[in-house]
Amino acid sequence: MEYDSILLDYAVKTKEKGVIIRFYGWNPPCVSLGRNQSAENINSAYCIENKIDIVKRVTGGRGLLHDDEVTYSFICPVTMLEHGESIIQSYKEISYAIIKGFSHLDIQLELGGKKPIEASHDYCMLLSTGADLSYNGKKLIGSAQYRTQGYILQHGSVLFSYKKEVIENIFNEKTPANSITCMQEINKDITRQDVINAMTRGFNDCFD
Repeated sequence: MEYDSILLDYAVKTKEKGVIIRFYGWNPPCVSLGRNQSAENINSAYCIENKIDIVKRVTGGRGLLHDDEVTYSFICPVTMLEHGESIIQSYKEISYAIIKGFSHLDIQLELGGKKPIEASHDYCMLLSTGADLSYNGKKLIGSAQYRTQGYILQHGSVLFSYKKEVIENIFNEKTPANSITCMQEINKDITRQDVINAMTRGFNDCFD
């Protein structure tokens, strides 16, 4: 995630006119906290005991356990998007590209959350916002943004699997089974590379 910040600084410095896209995974697992989020409610002792790093990311939102997933970062000038000045509309434009990408995997994603936001949740995937992408009403991809000097950095995580007990221990809250889904539940035969290829196609279709 620090490298994403470096890429964002590079885009600003060079006045990059196109899109910078990056995909990556995690080893060891890591909890990233949103830009303005406190670690007060995170079980840091459990994280230390289980060798789970805790970092602060530049984008907003709540905490997230990064483990078995594909993480994407998307960087572009605000002016490249049709409605880039609007945070909500920019989320939608980027999300539509991801929806288009997943359609190549015969997976139809939905934009936005169906559940009301509950402020008590420190785990990002339990929140429902306009930045969500869901499958059959369950959240699959959570995203967050940061903006500086006319540029957008958007992070997002595509869950391949998740450990309910680990998440509950880290964030000290229950994880309802009907709130989250993952690629293993949707289609076990789809690989990380398949997801990366599909999302790349979606981004190219919409922003080439």
